[in-house]
Amino acid sequence: MNPLRELQKQGQSIWLDYIHRKLITDGELERLVREDGLRGVTSNPTIFQKAIAGGTDYDEALRAVPMKDPRADATKLYEEVALEDIRMAADTLRAVYDETGGADGFVSLEVSPHLAHETTRTIAEAKRLRAAVNRPNIMIKVPATAKGIPAIEALIADGLSINITLMFAPSHYEAVAGAYIRGLERCSDPQKVSSVASFFVSRVDTMVDRELQKLAPPEAQVLRGKIGVANCKTVYQRFREIFYGAEFSRLRNRGARVQRPLWASTGTKNPHYSDVLYVENLIGADTVNTMPAATLDAFRDHGRVRGATIEEKVSEARSALLQLKQLQIDLETVGNKLQEEGVDAFASSFDQLLAALDKKRLSLVGFEGQSERA
Repeated sequence: MNPLRELQKQGQSIWLDYIHRKLITDGELERLVREDGLRGVTSNPTIFQKAIAGGTDYDEALRAVPMKDPRADATKLYEEVALEDIRMAADTLRAVYDETGGADGFVSLEVSPHLAHETTRTIAEAKRLRAAVNRPNIMIKVPATAKGIPAIEALIADGLSINITLMFAPSHYEAVAGAYIRGLERCSDPQKVSSVASFFVSRVDTMVDRELQKLAPPEAQVLRGKIGVANCKTVYQRFREIFYGAEFSRLRNRGARVQRPLWASTGTKNPHYSDVLYVENLIGADTVNTMPAATLDAFRDHGRVRGATIEEKVSEARSALLQLKQLQIDLETVGNKLQEEGVDAFASSFDQLLAALDKKRLSLVGFEGQSERA
């Protein structure tokens, strides 16, 4: 049986961490839904930067924008093509959304990374994007920064489905789960809200491994490649405590959904590690794994599903995190640094995309002349 389908039997949804117009128009996204049981798509500024600015595939679509608006700038060009990709992907996944009663079938779109430290503008931008896409199966991505947390709460209270991103440390998870619950308490119809808490994996190992390599003790080297998974396992235990305990029972009685942990950054970056490391070891009920295309293909080819691995060896995971602390590597410090770097990286990708589009708009046939005549 297809290993990706087996994950679904364990209560885990598979989303694709990639979007490109050809993926949709060539029927590949529909095939992934039909054959592999794909249940969602995530995007971010880096993914759009590679898709739109990385070749000529979008030139025809970009050329059509000034026909409607001769004064369109790079931001307008980006939104016209990106939002159309999101709409088409959402339409492809609409059947999944309907079949699961709004639990799955989502496409995620991120607010501008330049708003990561601005609460009020993040709220306004999330609502604007949600209205612009105008599809029920859209999740707006908001980072779990200090200023993002109150924005998340306000958006949940207003009934929007939110994908909270750039989470690396246990404190990030606590803040996000709290914001979700507070938002639902203020929401008039909580059963219509879906949310995922995107907890990043491979980037944690990359940074922690780098610190471990500087240390001499053998016990330090034993921890390499283990902290990312251990971090997720302890977060999952906390998820179970919060959402299946008394704390959430009243909201559950009002029809509210649990906020599923989503394992992000699950493409293995270290070539010495298994290319399905962050899939095989993070299988569990009420979770999502959003995979890059290469990881999804690898797992389909040789992945193994041996049960709810997210709940295996939890005591060993806690021990590994304790050992890390004893080695003077603080996971909270690592997580906060990774979050800062993530915001900066997405902002840089977004700026590179706009710069590339600004050049492209002048090179596309007819665009410059139309702009001058305007």
